Amino acid sequence: MKQYAQMIHELKTPVVMKQLNNLYGVQKGMLVAQTTRYTRLLKRHEELIGSHTEDGIRLISAPGRAEIGGNHTDHNMGKVLTAAVNLDTVAAVTIRGDQNVNVYSEGYAPLTISLDDLAMRESELGTTAALIRGVAAKLQEEGLPIGGFDAVVTSTVKGGSGLSSSAAFEVMICAIFDELYGGNRLDKKHRAKICQYAENVYFGKPSGLLDQMASSVGGLAYIDFQDKDPQLKEVHYDFTSKGYSLVVVNTGGDHGDLTASYTDITTEMAAVAACFGEKFLRPVQPERFYQSLPAVREELKGQVNADRAIMRASHYFEENHRVAEEFAALKEDDISAFLSLIIQSGRSSFCYLQNVFASPKEQQLSLALMLAEHTLRGKGAWRVHGGGFAGTTLNFVPHKELESFVRDMDAVFGAHSCQVLSIRPIGPACVHLKG
Repeated sequence: MKQYAQMIHELKTPVVMKQLNNLYGVQKGMLVAQTTRYTRLLKRHEELIGSHTEDGIRLISAPGRAEIGGNHTDHNMGKVLTAAVNLDTVAAVTIRGDQNVNVYSEGYAPLTISLDDLAMRESELGTTAALIRGVAAKLQEEGLPIGGFDAVVTSTVKGGSGLSSSAAFEVMICAIFDELYGGNRLDKKHRAKICQYAENVYFGKPSGLLDQMASSVGGLAYIDFQDKDPQLKEVHYDFTSKGYSLVVVNTGGDHGDLTASYTDITTEMAAVAACFGEKFLRPVQPERFYQSLPAVREELKGQVNADRAIMRASHYFEENHRVAEEFAALKEDDISAFLSLIIQSGRSSFCYLQNVFASPKEQQLSLALMLAEHTLRGKGAWRVHGGGFAGTTLNFVPHKELESFVRDMDAVFGAHSCQVLSIRPIGPACVHLKG
């Protein structure tokens, strides 16, 4: 159709190319790659949908995230340092005149959700349908408008990659409803909380708010979850100009069957907090915790893995303090101190949080951390990334070491296991092509 040809032509106009550069960075070949990707997405929309309304097609993108600091602190009202990245989930979207949501995600079977029935379904736990239904239900509960749409979706935030594919998808879905029906009035924090509700209640994963906040807010950010209204501070720091590349290594593990392992972390931290009459660890004073270890250990016996729970709580207290130090190091432009803190964070996650492997037979992350330490010791930094147990490591690699680092990691974990990331300055974004 002529309309699709016109939209594809618009992708190469200066206005749209500037938007794409803002979303994906200015690395060599990036603009060509994204223009090609968006062109393919529009052609799929033409094949699957074949027409669009006078409102046209929106191209709506939501970023994945990198957790820079604060490993498993957010679900206990802690502090984090996080960044939106230039990997994203993007949809070509058209409005419908009914209450059906049709989603055609690349590599997955099409699905249809009726917005006439938004009750939580046990049969949908852990599914994409649950995320869509959960976002819509929360919007409706809060009196915000929703309606049907067709979405053709592609993503570079792969499931199990540790870059939070679920949060990117949730934030994208929420942004679609807001773009089509809400007039783009949703606050960044509010949008993140709606998406967290969908993941916690409908999807069934007890995640904190870090992932959704990172995708919804964009940029590099320091977030303190102590209050219901998280404290948010933007961090303006360019690692590239300081001589470092941000690299995640996908070790090949999958987060898909690890919900029980993540739940154990929150359950055990909650059990320690309960010893002090609290629901979360944040109100507990670290000094009191350490002084009370004999009594805490005795009280936890028979409830949870007592010793592991204590070590995980210790990780929380130290990591929470470490995030504030990382934030201060960046503000003071002390990259050496910052990298040292990243290494300390990784060691604490490995030894005390114990989220580097769920089974001794699956230790890809351990191997990746060993190799990174061998290569980067005294030069950069390395740590487990995100939820852990599988997925990715996070590495700060000096530019002069980048080629050899990528080569060595790819040799062990397979071609293209390394992804060099840049920080995306904004959260969800819409490219409205007139056609």
